[in-house]
Amino acid sequence: MSELNLEILAYEESPLGPLCLRRRELLSQRGTFVTEVTLNHEFLMSSLYTDSERALAQTALQMHSGNDLQVLVGGLGLGYTAREAVLSQRVARVEVVELLPQVIDWLGRGLVPLSSELCGEQRLVVHQGDIYRRLAGSPHQRFDVILIDVDHSPDERLGEESGSFYSTQGLRTARQHLAVDGILGVWSYAESSPFAEALSETFAQVRVEPVTYDNRMIDQQRTDWLFFASG
Repeated sequence: MSELNLEILAYEESPLGPLCLRRRELLSQRGTFVTEVTLNHEFLMSSLYTDSERALAQTALQMHSGNDLQVLVGGLGLGYTAREAVLSQRVARVEVVELLPQVIDWLGRGLVPLSSELCGEQRLVVHQGDIYRRLAGSPHQRFDVILIDVDHSPDERLGEESGSFYSTQGLRTARQHLAVDGILGVWSYAESSPFAEALSETFAQVRVEPVTYDNRMIDQQRTDWLFFASG
């Protein structure tokens, strides 16, 4: 590690701005190494706090009573949502659609903490693409569970292309990609009443779940929000 206790694993340009993968040892917790991603010089995600990313998959799978489940994940990130899905023996296949090829490359090169585990998982398929464009088109396959973790929130998006997904019409189109009794789950770092209302206009059942954890870095509690819909 450098004198600044920070190692840059990758720094690359992307359509959304400079993309950086870095690793550092926590000064407050010697021996604890954290992998972080920044986009356009803004913090995006960390391997230190993955409670809500894992809960996105856990809760959606708990809501579905079936077996041999087909799961679609929008956004690879550091892989914690996808990994939680493949940990379930009720899941037959997980397909991950990631917009940025650099993020997929990090996984294949072993640069992220879950690389060895996920790259050896036969039920997992990862490929480059736009999940919002996929869900806006006609379905060529229907999934039991669809999990979206791409934007900061429905109201703070990384790109304008995703805007229509969060509307009632966009959700109606996306719903066609769900199988009977399918579950839609969406991650957000903030609550969004307009999105909850759009879900309620589209689905029979809607759950909004806060996930609160202690952010030891700033000695504060942090709450992420999970939106689930079915029926």
